[in-house]
Amino acid sequence: MSEPTSTKFDLANAFLVLERTPATFRTLLAGLPDAWTTPNEGPDTFSAFDNLGHLVHGERTDWIPRARIILAHGRARPFEPFDRFAQVHESRGKSVQVLLDELETLRAQNLQTLRSWRLTARELALEGEHPALGRVTLAQLLATWVVHDLGHLAQTSRVMAKQYRAEVGPWRAYLPILDR
Repeated sequence: MSEPTSTKFDLANAFLVLERTPATFRTLLAGLPDAWTTPNEGPDTFSAFDNLGHLVHGERTDWIPRARIILAHGRARPFEPFDRFAQVHESRGKSVQVLLDELETLRAQNLQTLRSWRLTARELALEGEHPALGRVTLAQLLATWVVHDLGHLAQTSRVMAKQYRAEVGPWRAYLPILDR
């Protein structure tokens, strides 16, 4: 199998994915019982519910806040470290429906902010300082936001698929998602 071709970051194309993520999660998770949304793949892994809470936390503390730092301070002010497990506390007592609504609202606000900036190629090339990765550009941050969304959609689908891992019988040989 050949490697997929890579596409150069394009903000307009990024919006096409970023604006669909809340609706995709809503379609996948709304109204499902806990049996679908709470299982995970073991210690320090995310359930569908955890993925949703993680995205909500990221909307509040990651993408736009870090973009603001790059635009205002460049590398002079490093990003705050991101707590990958903050959703454990932040989502406690909330329902999937509440998290879906929060994601939809926060994402709409963040995309409105991003659009209002009317970023140019010069601004997308501006650099910030990640606490673990070092020098990063605004374009890299925004591309990562897209890939992060897609990764958590894939992770959510995978953890849900594994609920029927034993039930598919011999078809498991054709379902590699069950063994990832």
